[in-house]
Amino acid sequence: MEITVSGRHLEVTDPIRQYNQEKAGRLPRFFDRVHRCEAVLDKTAEGFEVEWIIHVAKADVFVAKSRGMDLYACIDDVAAKAERQLTDHKEKIKNHHKHG
Repeated sequence: MEITVSGRHLEVTDPIRQYNQEKAGRLPRFFDRVHRCEAVLDKTAEGFEVEWIIHVAKADVFVAKSRGMDLYACIDDVAAKAERQLTDHKEKIKNHHKHG
C-alpha cells in the first residue's frame, strides 16, 4: 500500500511521518482492498487538522478528518475513524453478498 504524507503550514518531520505511516499501514488489516492513503497534516490557528484520503479498489474514496491541539492525538483519532469506516464498509459488502 502506498502512503503519502504532506504538510500544509508545517514541516513534516521524520518522527511525524513515521508515526503517520505506522498508523496508516494498519489500514489493510481492516479492509484488504486499500491501495493508497494520502495524509494531509495542517497547522491551523486553532491547532492541527489531519485528513486521510483513503483509496480503495472498487469503492469510493474514504475521508477521515480530525482537529485538535496535539498532532499525534489527531493522527490517532483519524486512524480510529478510518478503521471504523473501513470496517463498516467491509460489513456492508459482506452483508450485501449474503442477502444478494
